[in-house]
Amino acid sequence: MAVASESVAIGYLCALEEPSARGAGVTGSKAASLAQALGHGLPVVPGFVITTRAHAAYLDAGRTLPPELTEPLHEVWGRFTDGGRTPVAVRSSSTVEDISSGSMAGRFRSVLDVQGWDDFLAAVEDVWGSADEVGHGSPSPMGVLVQRHLSPRKSGVMFGVDPVTGDRTTVVVEAVSGGPDKLVSGQVTAEHYVLTRRGRPVALDYRSYFRVRRHEERRRLLGPADFVALSALARKTERVFGAPQDVEWATGDDEVLRLLQSRPVTATAAAAPTRGPVLGPGPLGETFPDPLGELEVDLWVRPLRAGVVDAMQETGAVPAARVAGSPVVTTVNGRVAVDLELFGYVRTRSPLGPLDPRPGARQLKAAWRTGSLRAELPARVTALVEETDRWLTGIDPTAATEAELVSLLEQAVEVLRRLHHDEALAGTLLPAARATGAALALRILTSADSQPPADELVRGHPVLLTLTPPSLQGRLVLPPVAAAGTPPGSPEPSEPLGPREQLRLRARWVQELTVRVAIDLGRRLKLRGLLEHHTEIGLLRLEEVGALVAGAQPAPGLAERRAGEVMAAFSPPLPAEFRLTDSHEVVPVRRPRGSPGFGTPAGGGRGLGAVCHGSVRRPPSPGEVLVVRTLEPGLAGWLPELAGLVAETGASLSHLAILAREYGVPTVVGVHDALRRFPPGTRLLVDGGTGEVRAVGGEEES
Repeated sequence: MAVASESVAIGYLCALEEPSARGAGVTGSKAASLAQALGHGLPVVPGFVITTRAHAAYLDAGRTLPPELTEPLHEVWGRFTDGGRTPVAVRSSSTVEDISSGSMAGRFRSVLDVQGWDDFLAAVEDVWGSADEVGHGSPSPMGVLVQRHLSPRKSGVMFGVDPVTGDRTTVVVEAVSGGPDKLVSGQVTAEHYVLTRRGRPVALDYRSYFRVRRHEERRRLLGPADFVALSALARKTERVFGAPQDVEWATGDDEVLRLLQSRPVTATAAAAPTRGPVLGPGPLGETFPDPLGELEVDLWVRPLRAGVVDAMQETGAVPAARVAGSPVVTTVNGRVAVDLELFGYVRTRSPLGPLDPRPGARQLKAAWRTGSLRAELPARVTALVEETDRWLTGIDPTAATEAELVSLLEQAVEVLRRLHHDEALAGTLLPAARATGAALALRILTSADSQPPADELVRGHPVLLTLTPPSLQGRLVLPPVAAAGTPPGSPEPSEPLGPREQLRLRARWVQELTVRVAIDLGRRLKLRGLLEHHTEIGLLRLEEVGALVAGAQPAPGLAERRAGEVMAAFSPPLPAEFRLTDSHEVVPVRRPRGSPGFGTPAGGGRGLGAVCHGSVRRPPSPGEVLVVRTLEPGLAGWLPELAGLVAETGASLSHLAILAREYGVPTVVGVHDALRRFPPGTRLLVDGGTGEVRAVGGEEES
């Protein structure tokens, strides 16, 4: 289509078929990819783009359309829509989405089936407004892609490579009836297909194609012609863009396959050989569910690792060489992971097998050490808890200088190391108490007559911090509560916390102290002109913060670090189990454990319900089985109404697992590949006593 010459000269509008539309800086990554695909003859829906320069002019004009854009835009829109009679789709095309380092899928807005000039302008401003949600105070440049609205008969997502195994000989397709918006938002369950590069089906809904009965196959959305067309589209997009693509596609009543979106596959297993132990979020997925910045790692992860290593060395239960050669606790793309083999979540065997005398001898020596430790540990924990409480109550950050605040952060790191050290010992050597900090916190939330601001509520009840992860970003947010009441059989509020729970609670208090101190320090450095925004302090190492306070120049490369932090924030979660290549690429570990009873039982009895892939932002409905990757603290408020809880990571002693047991919710953790194997809507049996998790239906369910 032709675009008005005036708007072309200004650079505000661009037709999708024009060569200039292929520049990601001009039209955004999504539109640029589609323009490139269109130039190579791929079946792209026609459209035009409101460029990133128009977005900048809109911001400069106080978030209003400048006159030099309004008139040509109305003219182009009128011709494109036949005077408003043809509906359009108004889609985001940011410069930071759909790129090789991260897709940011779903982070920006798109508005479908838009009719009328006023609704069109509102949709454009809505898309531009979503650019504010990424970055530190400044919107990311945003193009707006305008295409004819489709009403597909079927649609879906296709990967030109298996994103889990990295197998480039297969194409993975998911299909739904209607448009792809419900699929990508997780509202419906898709049909899952694995095809060869030439369109031969290999697996349907995670079952071998040869096991699918013919009457089942006839009821499916896709048939042989679709398989051939989709695999051909996967090959063509890979040739055009030079790498396997994550493609959104749709087919209308005319049976013509159309390309809606193409972006690089950003989370794929690497083909390079892996080495080292099996890693995963493990028990720390609950404590640190989100990516951490440099300062957060220094303040919280490093003392945690040091404390755990010291505890292992003190007991002698693990060979010193094994501990020295392990990351123990580390971060991958900002996300916390642990050595699952070292912690016993993944079993490994000595090459000598049962003839190896070393484990038994080592365990005997460790038993002698731990016997005396077990006797002295309760008194030691009590002393450390009292010392920590005195230290916390004697602190007044508001009266401290900047140098004193840095010293306070360094002291907190050492306190955390000691707390984590004794917590690791208490969790191993001492019996668990019935009462938990998370249970007491949830009881306070459910019994409150009103909900004051979170900060005010936490000041009166600091135990509530057990329901929130530490973070230097944003304000304190307590989880929503779905139902009131005390869990059946749960401990009384007056029942004392056990040693391990007391230590966990103090560790969370110290973490929160470091949050308040770091934010205060960031604000002071901003006032001195050393930081553009106070949250940028999270981009610095602790030693860099000290140097900045002492008079050093601002740390170099903050802009690059900020971009890296944004990409990490929208990076995919870590797999439950993975290894790293030499270049630190993540390669998931796939374990063929398809039989029942492969999870770690966490109690709560036996339950049955429909699967929900929920989150804090998308809560489950009553009676559903919640299947998650990690046990986020914010899910605590939804536990009373669940029929079951299944997690790919975690431990039976995590806060959420303990709470679930108190509410009588059947819980199983460590269920490998649960999100993929149990799609939403699956009727799932969960046995918290045996670890059995399996799909049921029909006569078996009744």
